[in-house]
Amino acid sequence: MRALIQRVKRGGVKTRDAHSVIGPGLVILLGVGEGDTAGDADLLAEKTANLRVFPNEAGKFDRSLLDVKGEALVVSQFTLYGDASKGRRPDFTAAAKPPEAEKLYDYFISVLSRKAIPVKTGVFGADMEVEIINDGPVTLWLDSRG
Repeated sequence: MRALIQRVKRGGVKTRDAHSVIGPGLVILLGVGEGDTAGDADLLAEKTANLRVFPNEAGKFDRSLLDVKGEALVVSQFTLYGDASKGRRPDFTAAAKPPEAEKLYDYFISVLSRKAIPVKTGVFGADMEVEIINDGPVTLWLDSRG
C-alpha cells in the first residue's frame, strides 16, 4: 500500500455529486497494490496518524496529525502503482483490482477514524477534482512494503 501525503492548510475533493473539504491537516492519496492486506493498511494508517510533520513552537517537525487535532482527506489513487519505466503508457498491473482495493481503502479510513481523526473522503473509483493547498510545502511518500 502506498500513500502520498501532503500537509495542507486546506484540501478538498469534488465529484459530480459530492464535495468534501478539510483543513488544516493531511491530504492522503492512497494506492492499494496487488497482494496488500489489512496489515498493510494498519501499518500505513498508524504511520500516517503519528508522522511528525507539523511544527512545534521552534518550527521543527515535532507534532503529528493526532497532536495537532488535524483532519485527513483520503483520496483513492491507483495511479500510485503506475509503472512508466517502459514505453510511454503507464502500466497499472501492480495495482489491486477495484473490489479488493475498495475494501482496503475503506478499511484504512476506518483505522484512521478509530484514532479520533476527522476523516473525509473522495469517492472510490470516481473521476474527482482534488484541491490541495500545500503547507510548507511538505510532501512525503510512504510505502507499507518499505
